[in-house]
Amino acid sequence: MTHPIMYVEGDFGLDRLREICLGFPEATERVSHGRPWFFTNTGFAVYGGGTRGPDKVRYDNAVLVKVEDGHDEALLQDSRFFLPAYLGPAGWVGLDLTAAEVDWQEVAELVDESYRLTAPKRLVATLDRDGGPADRAT
Repeated sequence: MTHPIMYVEGDFGLDRLREICLGFPEATERVSHGRPWFFTNTGFAVYGGGTRGPDKVRYDNAVLVKVEDGHDEALLQDSRFFLPAYLGPAGWVGLDLTAAEVDWQEVAELVDESYRLTAPKRLVATLDRDGGPADRAT
């Protein structure tokens, strides 16, 4: 099944998110399920998402990331965050980039956490050695 494209170049936050994500060792971008995904061997960040259920909401300007066990519960106490459809049960959260002024350092740190949870150990070792976007002023 082909998914419709659910973003356009120039969407709010996409260029900045792309800059952060592609700053990680061996990170690549490709469109999957109609949205930009950022990968090493597996996905570590997605631009855009939504929720499920009767109150389904689509967040076109959001970032989805995997977080450590328990961190999702803390983040979901903040109204900027949501539990994304399909990925939420696997420990992912979404951050609505339009809910408040974006703290890009926070975004870089969230993406860093997700990268570390999903990337191969050798890439995490490279990140530890060389630093990444969360270590630089964004």
